[in-house]
Amino acid sequence: MKEYKISIITPTYNRANLLPNLYQSLVKNAQNDIKLEWLIMDDGSTDETKEVVENFKQENKLDIKYYEQENQGKMIAINKLVENATGDFIVDCDSDDYFTDDAFKIFLQEYEKYKEEKDIYGFCFLKYNQNAENMGNTFKKQKTTMFNLYFKEGETGEKAIIFLSNIRKQYKHELEQNEKFITEARMYHKMDEKYSMICINKPIMICEYQEEGYSKNLKEQMKQNPYGYYKYFEEILQKNEKGILFKKRIYAIKHFILFSYLTKSKHNLKKIKGLTNKLLYFLLYGFGVLKTKKQF
Repeated sequence: MKEYKISIITPTYNRANLLPNLYQSLVKNAQNDIKLEWLIMDDGSTDETKEVVENFKQENKLDIKYYEQENQGKMIAINKLVENATGDFIVDCDSDDYFTDDAFKIFLQEYEKYKEEKDIYGFCFLKYNQNAENMGNTFKKQKTTMFNLYFKEGETGEKAIIFLSNIRKQYKHELEQNEKFITEARMYHKMDEKYSMICINKPIMICEYQEEGYSKNLKEQMKQNPYGYYKYFEEILQKNEKGILFKKRIYAIKHFILFSYLTKSKHNLKKIKGLTNKLLYFLLYGFGVLKTKKQF
């Protein structure tokens, strides 16, 4: 088997206490004779993150590249790390996540089965919590797109994605109005337009969410970054509606109304594709505005 290199990228902010779990999981994976590099972007931490990473580097068990930036947010940190990654594959890993002991061995075995396919941009694996519980459903299809996975196939929960570097480097997280955050799905959906994803029903990543994390404070993230979310849902509603689950249509339209209100965007039915979606928009608009006013 050809020797491949895998780049793990981690944006971090005041998570010095969590990084050792991720570090140890990477060390264990490297012991399987797998070439790894770990790129860390410190997004303006005020704790001892730098000292902790320096201690890791002194152990000389991993190829670690440490970068610093003034607090600009997770997405800009990821964009910069992707630019600096030198591996054949790239995987995002938050500081409160870590890998199973055989994660990259499993990945490379699966990659060998599909490496001749030219239209794939990555491999999607299951993600477990610390109780060994799947954070969502198992995959129904072996080859799909991230949009179809969640909007047509009814998938739930987070997944672990390993990207082919030559394709991943062609994309970045697009931010609006100097905001600091946007859902990763916006970028995935643009990758879906040209490529597909291979789905493997095996876990390679473990997660324990933190109270101060992005997912735990989703409502606040939405309030602080409405323009990016508005564009995200606008783009969803411009897609062909065929095959989209009804509950997902409702989800997209409700959020489009929410962020239309937060961004003070005018009605524009040209931004909504499909007669059914247009009718649902009219039916839900008044209720959606009232609910948004109450919650935000």
